[in-house]
Amino acid sequence: MTLTVAWAQPPQTPPVQLEELQVQRLDDGYYVNADMLLEWPSAVEEALIKGVPLHFVARVDILRERWYWYDREVARQERHMRLSYQPLTRRWRLLASSQPIGNTGLGVLLGQSFDSASEALSALGRLHRWKVADLTQLEPDARHRVEFSFKLDLAQLPRPLQLGILGDSDWNIGISRALKLNPDAK
Repeated sequence: MTLTVAWAQPPQTPPVQLEELQVQRLDDGYYVNADMLLEWPSAVEEALIKGVPLHFVARVDILRERWYWYDREVARQERHMRLSYQPLTRRWRLLASSQPIGNTGLGVLLGQSFDSASEALSALGRLHRWKVADLTQLEPDARHRVEFSFKLDLAQLPRPLQLGILGDSDWNIGISRALKLNPDAK
């Protein structure tokens, strides 16, 4: 007689959860507010603690919907962020820019330091008053769709680490959402 026992794995929460996504129309343009809850898998946290910086990309595309052809891109904005841990000072550093951030850190628009990982993750997951389009870019009588995405940029990791994580789902950190936009609503 054989007894087989199957263990059910509890469902894992995704590393990125989108708590709020909002597009606001103000006097000078359209702004995105996004709040995300970030939790690292252990492999990602271990790499950060060892001093490997992680690069993230938040992207917003505004598309004009068309029934007769593909949707036309009206506006696109990207925000690149680099999160790193400084083992000597035991501080977390978050850099943000509209262009990819190199090792020199040139072209960085914003740099912040944090005492704890939770503070750094909270700042990384918060995008407020991010201008994504001017008022003149959207046609008032057309229907538009906003596509938001946030992901870990694996191409920015050191090459040996890129090869080592192939096929590892722990490193698939990202989320994307789409919502309809009414250009006349505030």
